Amino acid sequence: MGLSRRHFSALAGTAVLGLALGGSADGACAWAAPAPPAGPPRADRRRHTVGFDRHSLLVDGRRLVLWSGELHPFRLPSPSLWRDVLEKMRAHGYNAVSIYVSWNYHSPAPGRYDFTGIRDLDLFLRTAAETGLYVLLRPGPYINAEIDAGGFPGWLTATKGTARTADPTYLAHADEWLTRVNEIVAGHQYTRGTGTVLLYQIENEYDAFVAEPTGPAYMSHLYRKVRADGIDVPLFHNDKGRNGYWLPGSFDTGGEKGRWLYGFDGYPSPSQDPPDWGRFGPGGVTGGASASPDTPGFVPEFGGGWFDPWGGVWFKKKGYAESRRTRDAAYERRFYLTNLANGITLHNVYMTFGGTSWGWLPAPVVYTSYDYGAAFDEGRNATAKLVPMHQLGHLLQRVPDFAVLERAEDVTAAGLKVYHLTNPETGAHVHVLRNDSAAPVTSTLPVDGADLPVTVPARDARLLASGLRLGRRRMRYSTAQPMLALTAARREIVVLTGRRDEPTVTALECAERPTVTVLDGSAEHRWADGLLTVEARLGGLTRVAVSGDGVATPLLLLLADDETSLRLWPRDTPSGTVLAHGPHLVRSVTLEGTTARFTGDTVTPAGLEVWAPRGVEELEWNGARVATERTASGSLRAARELPGPAPVRLPALGGWRRRSGNPEAEPGHDDSGWRRADLTASHSTTPVPAGQPVLFADDYGFHYGDVWYRARLTGDTDARSVSLAYSTGTQGLLMAWLDGRPLGTHRMPVPGNSTIRQGTWTATAEFPVPDADRAGAPRVLSVLVRRMQHDQDGKALDTHKAARGLTAVTFDGAGPEVSWRLQGEPAADPVRGPQNTGGLHGERAGWHLPGFDDGGWQRAELPRADRGQGVTWYRTTFTLAVDAATDASVGLVLDDDPERAYRVQIFLNGWNMGQYINDVGPQHTFVLPNGILRTRGTNTLALAVLSDGTTESGPARVALTLLGAAAGGVPVAPVPSPGP
Repeated sequence: MGLSRRHFSALAGTAVLGLALGGSADGACAWAAPAPPAGPPRADRRRHTVGFDRHSLLVDGRRLVLWSGELHPFRLPSPSLWRDVLEKMRAHGYNAVSIYVSWNYHSPAPGRYDFTGIRDLDLFLRTAAETGLYVLLRPGPYINAEIDAGGFPGWLTATKGTARTADPTYLAHADEWLTRVNEIVAGHQYTRGTGTVLLYQIENEYDAFVAEPTGPAYMSHLYRKVRADGIDVPLFHNDKGRNGYWLPGSFDTGGEKGRWLYGFDGYPSPSQDPPDWGRFGPGGVTGGASASPDTPGFVPEFGGGWFDPWGGVWFKKKGYAESRRTRDAAYERRFYLTNLANGITLHNVYMTFGGTSWGWLPAPVVYTSYDYGAAFDEGRNATAKLVPMHQLGHLLQRVPDFAVLERAEDVTAAGLKVYHLTNPETGAHVHVLRNDSAAPVTSTLPVDGADLPVTVPARDARLLASGLRLGRRRMRYSTAQPMLALTAARREIVVLTGRRDEPTVTALECAERPTVTVLDGSAEHRWADGLLTVEARLGGLTRVAVSGDGVATPLLLLLADDETSLRLWPRDTPSGTVLAHGPHLVRSVTLEGTTARFTGDTVTPAGLEVWAPRGVEELEWNGARVATERTASGSLRAARELPGPAPVRLPALGGWRRRSGNPEAEPGHDDSGWRRADLTASHSTTPVPAGQPVLFADDYGFHYGDVWYRARLTGDTDARSVSLAYSTGTQGLLMAWLDGRPLGTHRMPVPGNSTIRQGTWTATAEFPVPDADRAGAPRVLSVLVRRMQHDQDGKALDTHKAARGLTAVTFDGAGPEVSWRLQGEPAADPVRGPQNTGGLHGERAGWHLPGFDDGGWQRAELPRADRGQGVTWYRTTFTLAVDAATDASVGLVLDDDPERAYRVQIFLNGWNMGQYINDVGPQHTFVLPNGILRTRGTNTLALAVLSDGTTESGPARVALTLLGAAAGGVPVAPVPSPGP
């Protein structure tokens, strides 16, 4: 064991001193028991109050510590799967979900808004309420979020007025957006009892014009607008860093007071020590929570990972696996516990599920995957990072002492940073011990007259509590972390957790000599002078039963290592509390008569054990009766393991058909229906070259994907070279042809550390002009530009309006007369939305859609080794037959020689699932979300391959891969995939 017999006895001997200082002779706590915390919300049709004081939120007068996770519905374009992720979050200890609502996702054109299908905000909010999660709603108007234009719609780039200011033109557009959002949101506010929207954010990371009149005027306008629309929950802003911007009283709220929260975000690097952004920090307006001492500490975004740029320079080209490794569970414990110690009781983890920036959603700084290294990966799988979220989330919901903590006298433990806090209402003490070194530290911590032995792993942290009221008993101290306390199966159950193989000692006050039975695992126990001390090394689930200690209700003490704690599932029902153990996930619990009905998931065969209220004698799992036996700990245990998922067999992809896809390059192509480039002025921040027409794609209504240009050259056409100036986001490219002959391709460079955040890239491609067949003959110049989306305008400088596409064209050695036409994406897909379809010929002709007749296309085999500049399309179909009771997450893998220069736009059943750049990376696997993917049916896969002609190009390996499988899941409705 971890403690010597001498040290064990010494700890037990501190009982007399401890009782004299604050214990009680009958096992009851000498201080007042805390009021019960606010419970899980639901749309109960009852009015509720939402307020706050300096410690925490107050919901109906009861304290609420907010433990929230960020999820973006627009990054999971299958509404059935919203429920899947929300249920997983709820089960793993989150009590809230934070969502952005992105203006560009819902508005394909001025005055047009779509909140149906995958954009059904009402459905998402209903689902969150049904799941039992509060909602933090963040509709902008600006959101950033590493999404195109920071969430501004493409059409806004071609309007006058300065965004994110009090400019009346911009405000008129923003008001229209907020009106449409708030028409939906108002009916989902928790204050009305018709939903669970708890807090509402106006603007995001707005650090511009703070000291100028337009900034406060803009914030005041948004505040009043939202209130006028019937939003009555507290409002907040997310300060970009800790600037103390937009504190209560910093702008006019129309006389309303006490309804505005200051919040700030933070994404500290794992290489730095966790910062003190609160009561242990420097204080003042730049000190984080200290900036607003009368409101609770609030972090609307705290790093639950980090995004990865094109080329992957931040994570050594290893992608999000490296993000998850460097920001792992130990990182989360160190940083999140430091936040808790600093008084932050509103905590939102960005991201908790990152998802996919499919189609043309991503901002220039990121590629398709937005996995983020989050606790749930892009394939919706739980990761090891969930351990601290699961443990702390359940702790903060079920042990109310943590809602009111004040700084206590300093305590030292050699080699560790120690935060000491106390609850002045209950007398409980909390210690956060942090190890910032690269080696484990073993030390002693003075607690309640005892020197507790503690070991903290390298660059990790732990939370210890003493004087904590757990049900009817008081825990004097423990070197294990409390996770939950509840009553079920006619006993009080306390769960303590820690690292595997960690020695622990726990002391409980007992007025009488208890009867102690070690039911499972190995533990030593001793009672002396009113204190029961239990020593155990963590591994699996150690069970210690305690009774006869002066408390009528017996106690079951469960000591769980981290992995085991992830398989403990508390759930409240109208008939009482249930605790389940064993499965990979418990989604729901319903008590009906003598039966407890569970829904949930298993990824391998797993046991099921349930502590339930009196009278429950039978169990069902996913609708099937489970044979059970009663255990000595009062639980019902399944006599046999629950089955795991059925095998998932994925077919090899073959039967490809192939067709060239750039007829626009041919001189005889009919472009008469294209938009004539006849504008002479623009609202873009990019100047229009003197003497040339506006060529910027946005000015002609083309906002997403590729854009084609064709110029007819007449007169003096014998130029030596042509210079094509263009502007794109990261990794944009330009291809040019003259009279059908390739001139060449130009690509923007791969970003490095200093240019990752560069949102707009400009360059001039200069190509020599081949001799014409006839001197002075008319010629046709064709140009394809892959624009790679708009800058995010993070500094409120209208940089989302920087031009995309060609900006200027000059000829050396000649002065031809030039007549330009351009063509981009067609009208927005009514189902898939504006970001799905670009301006490639195949997209405009429906080659990406299921049902398109490709029978006349050439048959092809992969891998390919083609050479040539331009666009080539590949199509095939495949059929899946996944067992109906299995939730299979499937991905598409593309891989090739990294020296080959080409990129692929991936379409599944007509849905644009993202972009692969073979020689840049780092992404090779693309998630195919169920609902869009027919897991029991036939699917159409189309690949649009752009090759620059400098190397042989593929595609080479294209294969399906299984990302995860579970028996269970949620029912998935097919997302519409209309064909031509």
